[in-house]
Amino acid sequence: MADGARFTGGLTATAPKGWRNRLMASSRFQTWAAWFPLTRGLVRREGQALFDIMAGFCHSQILMALAELKLPEALLAGPVTVDALVQDTAIPQDRLTILLRGGAAIGMLKLRRGKVSLTQRGAAFATVPGLSAMVRHHRAFYRDLEDPVAFFRGETTTELAEVWPYVFGTGTAIDGTTAQAYSDLMAQSQVLVAQDTLRMVSFDGISKLMDVGGGTGAFLEAVGRANTDISLRLFDLPAVAPAASDRFQDAGLSPRAEVLTGSFKEDVLPDGADAISLVRVLYDHSDTTVADLLAKAFAALPPGGRIIISEPMSGGTRPDKATDAYFALYTLAMRTGRTRSAAEISSLLEAAGFVAITAKRPLRSYVTAVVMAEKPS
Repeated sequence: MADGARFTGGLTATAPKGWRNRLMASSRFQTWAAWFPLTRGLVRREGQALFDIMAGFCHSQILMALAELKLPEALLAGPVTVDALVQDTAIPQDRLTILLRGGAAIGMLKLRRGKVSLTQRGAAFATVPGLSAMVRHHRAFYRDLEDPVAFFRGETTTELAEVWPYVFGTGTAIDGTTAQAYSDLMAQSQVLVAQDTLRMVSFDGISKLMDVGGGTGAFLEAVGRANTDISLRLFDLPAVAPAASDRFQDAGLSPRAEVLTGSFKEDVLPDGADAISLVRVLYDHSDTTVADLLAKAFAALPPGGRIIISEPMSGGTRPDKATDAYFALYTLAMRTGRTRSAAEISSLLEAAGFVAITAKRPLRSYVTAVVMAEKPS
């Protein structure tokens, strides 16, 4: 083996990095650094960070238990005694106490004088649309990650690929119950997506917006409420889209909203809109499908027409915890798409013929990011 390098599981480390790693591995150095005034703060922070990563699965299961028991929702009205919760949850008091203390440790609950109440974080969890439902939905995701090495090698089948057959194809491929479950969950989460997208995107100059893959119309409803002069069109699978008509009617948007059904995989996109939105669509699909969809969007738009893409995006060269350590794994488990960076999406748009491509810095990367482009005039 060459001087200045050592075996690292198939990788080599150069001498400068090698000496640092060897120093960090020394028990004598670790003991010294933990007590030396200029380094002990860093050592403790890094140690705590590593422990938090290791214990993260316990934190997620505490959150899951709270969500399954619907404790945050039950506590919205005010503090409840531990004795009352023992009766409501049918959990022995000693075990419930451990759960409640765990909930307090992760910042969800407050315990005081035998009563339990919500923190600000716990109240947000109980009231943010779709959040509790998404946590409960994670049961399948947890099982998919049970053997992480096999998961990353692609050696296992995944439940998420079966839970959401929606992403695989046509309206005839989905039963109504599954489609409704998917649409309900997505509609709840779309509220936050719509809020952030509307803050990042100006709809000035758009007369008709077509939301492709728009589900039950949650995003278009938000756009319609904020922009009273825009006509709305939703395009999605026959098993999903009709529910949008009821949403538009209830919101008073029916006079300027229409619902068209079809599959963007199999059909051409309807023309007549001067802007197309793709909200949480691309990351459900392969590069081939995405390239074909963007080509169809380009063909459907008039010269000068705009395309708006809103979904969680990878940090690319600067990995992001929310997208690269969560959404990337989620889409991998779905087995049909992947989480792309804004740069990757921009390249796909450019290949489809779009120009004036701009990426907006996300307000909350765990909610959504935005890339926009135009068809040449």
